[in-house]
Amino acid sequence: MLNLSLREPESPTAVTNKTDLTLPPEDLFFDPWSDAGMSLLRAPEYLWRPITGGIIEGFAVSEHDTVNAKIRSHVAAAGRNRTFTTPVEYASVPVVLDQADYRKSYVMAGGKYLLQGATATRVINSFRWDSLRGSDDAIARLEVFFAQRRNTRLPTDLPKSLALEPELNVAFECRNTFNYFHFITEALARLCLLDDIAFTGDIYFHYPHPDDKHRAFCAAFVDALFPEYAGRVFFERVPKTYAKVLSGFDLVGSHLFAPPEETAPLAALLPRARAEMTDVFSLAFHQILERNAVNSSLIALRKRALAAIEGQDFSHLPTRFFVGRDDRQSRARHMAGEDLLIEHLQLFGFDYVVFENLSPLEQIALMAQAEMMVSYHGAAFTNMLFANPQATVIELGTLQTAQWRWADFWPLANAARCRYVTFFADFQQDDPLKEPAFGQDGIVPTSLSESGTAQVMAFIVSLFGFPPDMPSAGSVLKLGQRLFKVGAPDRALALLEVHDAMLEGHAGLCLLKADCHKALDEPKSELVALDLAFKAKPDRWQTLIRLIWCANRCERTQVIRWALTRLERDFPERHAAFTAKHAWLRYVV
Repeated sequence: MLNLSLREPESPTAVTNKTDLTLPPEDLFFDPWSDAGMSLLRAPEYLWRPITGGIIEGFAVSEHDTVNAKIRSHVAAAGRNRTFTTPVEYASVPVVLDQADYRKSYVMAGGKYLLQGATATRVINSFRWDSLRGSDDAIARLEVFFAQRRNTRLPTDLPKSLALEPELNVAFECRNTFNYFHFITEALARLCLLDDIAFTGDIYFHYPHPDDKHRAFCAAFVDALFPEYAGRVFFERVPKTYAKVLSGFDLVGSHLFAPPEETAPLAALLPRARAEMTDVFSLAFHQILERNAVNSSLIALRKRALAAIEGQDFSHLPTRFFVGRDDRQSRARHMAGEDLLIEHLQLFGFDYVVFENLSPLEQIALMAQAEMMVSYHGAAFTNMLFANPQATVIELGTLQTAQWRWADFWPLANAARCRYVTFFADFQQDDPLKEPAFGQDGIVPTSLSESGTAQVMAFIVSLFGFPPDMPSAGSVLKLGQRLFKVGAPDRALALLEVHDAMLEGHAGLCLLKADCHKALDEPKSELVALDLAFKAKPDRWQTLIRLIWCANRCERTQVIRWALTRLERDFPERHAAFTAKHAWLRYVV
């Protein structure tokens, strides 16, 4: 076991824990490209790069139409304005800091705050409120400051460190050491940056809260995943100052300082967003980037964790499970309707597990071999980082979690490349239609109604290959579209086959069937489904256009001619515009 312990600061009065965020931005924020006080031990091979991510979708299952409308609107806006076409991996690097001060949950170098990872957003938000009480002028001042730094910079390379003093200690700032999500994703992951670095010093995790809030899981995960640091890891409360210290730096937080030629291409990853959203040098884009970016240190932690369980037998762990909570270590936030859902899940082989009752390696292995995990919103979804790419992770939340917490887990789903699906249900409160105030009420627990349970279970059993009997064409279409959106066109087709009698005369179901065949690269079957869709709704010109393209792929010239004739007769303006853009059609005709 590692010799992990809490250690009091050597000189608790040597440095204040207070922070002053009312100064001008140039006196507050550390520019890694220009300011002295930080050196890289190794230069990153890239600042950012596109990666293959997971499937992230959200669906509304509230009992109330007004709530469902709000949920659907938010989910649609998130997909349209705040989701990259492909997620990106942002570089994390090991660094040496001079005159490093650890205060609250921040770290400073040379008297300026480092903007790195999630800490950057917290520092910037604190500046906005402390400086000018959240006024628009505070945002404008920040954006002018960042622009001046970018546009007047001479060197574009980050400063390098020529040699490492091996006896240097290592220090990482922690948001806290009682929240599993923050510790694993923001602090523990940076330990991976020390790989292949020869140093003999101790390692410190600095946290801002009283010692009695510190939790044992922090030491347990360090013990399990980093045994090479036995006897050298300590948890210590801030404030703490170092003349020089070894640490880690997530460059995503400082992308507003980065050379424009490096960051401008990010705008192309939001092709459908509003103009203000695609300005990569705005604070609004910074928030969008956070949800779509995965730190390379997080990917390294996943790799290390999966390597740690290799060759071990975890066959005693379930592959289908519902995750509950241990209220002794976390706030009670049980879901209303939980018992009914678990009763149905158990019919399909689900076990009830509590992550806190498992060892770190068991938690990792549980996700690595999982077929499906189901739980209500909470820090348990941090372990999605260790899920295999074929896993389906289902979260049960509310409109509130959709607005404030959903995107927290996007980087984990993208790192694992798994399927992350959230069903947004109702608030567990006296008035379910009243939207709680996050700042005042915190996270309000979820309430899953009987109808919500039915929708969730229909989705789950369909993924398992047991399509249920649905009462109407509309319910079949809703479920089928959900299956299609999460990358399961084969399961959607199986559902449609069970309800084949409902397809005739229903354009929506026929178009869904065509979409599924297209996703499965079955153009001839797609063409048949499109023909049925047009017969069901002949006033839809879009179906004719799609028929032409599909027929061309199938080399069905007669179908193309027929579709063009119908398009010219019934939609002459569309016919003229379409044929003018595609010269190849004249040869077919």
